[in-house]
Amino acid sequence: MPLITGHTLHLVSFATTCLLLRPTTSIVVGLILLTSISVPHTFTTTIGIGHVHALSPSSSRIISAVGNMPTTERSGDGTVTVSPTNEADQSALVVICHGLGDSAEGFVDVAEHLSAALPHVKFILPTAPTQPVTMNMGMPMPSWYDIVGLDERSNESCKGIDGSVSKIRSILQSEHETTGLPYSRMVLAGFSQGGALSLFTGMQLEGGSEQKLAGVLLMSGYLPAAKQFKITPGLEDTPILHCHGESDPMVQFAMAKKSREHVTERGATEYEIKGYPGLVHSVSPEEIADVLAFLTRVLPPDESCRITLKDPSDMSVKELKAAIRKAGLGSKAVGLMEKS
Repeated sequence: MPLITGHTLHLVSFATTCLLLRPTTSIVVGLILLTSISVPHTFTTTIGIGHVHALSPSSSRIISAVGNMPTTERSGDGTVTVSPTNEADQSALVVICHGLGDSAEGFVDVAEHLSAALPHVKFILPTAPTQPVTMNMGMPMPSWYDIVGLDERSNESCKGIDGSVSKIRSILQSEHETTGLPYSRMVLAGFSQGGALSLFTGMQLEGGSEQKLAGVLLMSGYLPAAKQFKITPGLEDTPILHCHGESDPMVQFAMAKKSREHVTERGATEYEIKGYPGLVHSVSPEEIADVLAFLTRVLPPDESCRITLKDPSDMSVKELKAAIRKAGLGSKAVGLMEKS
């Protein structure tokens, strides 16, 4: 296959189907290695099997105009947190799970973009464990569970998914227990494999109506391990938005429709699919706008749900320093140390 070059598209032939070489910069679609898509003056998309940037060039100006620059922090386990400038303003939470072969970093720009319009929302972006992926010839990469293939039969095993479900549940539980934020002010979201995990987890939370989320959001996702999937009683009317490119060669649009069919057969009553003509395994500005509209609807500002912060007198020096930094007062508080 010849090398195709142009101002907006670069394609390189490759001999292996679905082999992910560099997860943060490239994917293989069929026998084609798609390295980058760049649309001048509109947006730039860099794709791993789950790595996406799709923001307008004016996104930084939007954040500045709002005047509430979010606080972005990174932890040693790969988790990225995008919080309101003033932590006490938080009244909602969105957890975004990345796709196969990517990390939390793949969606930081998207989270910061959404945070500009939703200054009351905290975004947590966890990173999947690194493990061999059968579909990619056993190559180790960040993955929420093993993927044998993308057909329905291969999609049933999903080895490792239980551990990832537990990880996402623990994030929600920790936020609930430490801040008092109700589950009804939380959304699980994700791209591709991360969207699949969000759907599988969000509709099966064990607490029933007491752990009913404000919504579940999938971008280019699907229902994994369908035969294992059962909606927890009380969660049937959880709002689900499934955004999907109609030209997606990796997770085909038909798979989105099949996922909705399976989930509604098990009792879901609010499962909406939004298709995007011409969009491949990626996201677009139009899709991000629909994501923002969905989050605005299910997580409107609500001061009565503001989180309860830990009393400073009960904080360790590390926690106190973090609280001061998040409040934008880091330069005014120096020399803190533990009392002996």
